[in-house]
Amino acid sequence: MKQNYAIIGLGRFGGSICQTLVESGQEVLAIDKSEDRANAYMDIATHVVVGNAQDEMTLRSLGIRNFDQVIIAIGEDIQASILVTLMVKEMGVPNILAKANNGYHARVLEKIGADKVVHPERDMGIRIAHKMVSSNILDSIELSDEYSLAEIRVKNKKFFNKTLLEMDFRRRFGLTIVAVRRRNGDVIASPPAEEVVRENDHLLVIGNVEEVDQLDAKLNE
Repeated sequence: MKQNYAIIGLGRFGGSICQTLVESGQEVLAIDKSEDRANAYMDIATHVVVGNAQDEMTLRSLGIRNFDQVIIAIGEDIQASILVTLMVKEMGVPNILAKANNGYHARVLEKIGADKVVHPERDMGIRIAHKMVSSNILDSIELSDEYSLAEIRVKNKKFFNKTLLEMDFRRRFGLTIVAVRRRNGDVIASPPAEEVVRENDHLLVIGNVEEVDQLDAKLNE
């Protein structure tokens, strides 16, 4: 379903979101105080505005309150990020995603009403570290401080040619299997209990971070 998005800040993070949303057919208003950064997205975003998002009148004149979601991707200026988040919230935007630079920044953004707070640098560091220390965890996304979504490769013979029911991941590890990816690239979403796991299948699992680590350790036995 097509929605209207406003992105405030066109650094690497905001710019990547802008390009991806446009490619998926969404309407995107991109705002940045830098004319150079704004010009770089003139041919990408639906609308591009050079303006200071810390100016409440600028936001109101753009009709920010009418957007389905606003992404606040302001870089290092924590004060500006907090101020813009607060103003956008007070204008009644239904969904606000804000980028945090550190834990303190994240807590403040959550307190003042950001619906989703992301830590792109931290999350990327976690993903790289997982790949460095584990040959099983191919990728992971931190959903919160406690839960993650991970893609895990099955290389342990004890798991080969067994059904999901037999392995009972929920009881043994507290994990939910979201999908199975075969070696040939086929994906089985919401796999049934009788689905058989094969050598080098990739399991997309969701659960507590510690439980994901427990499964990783089990696969290394």
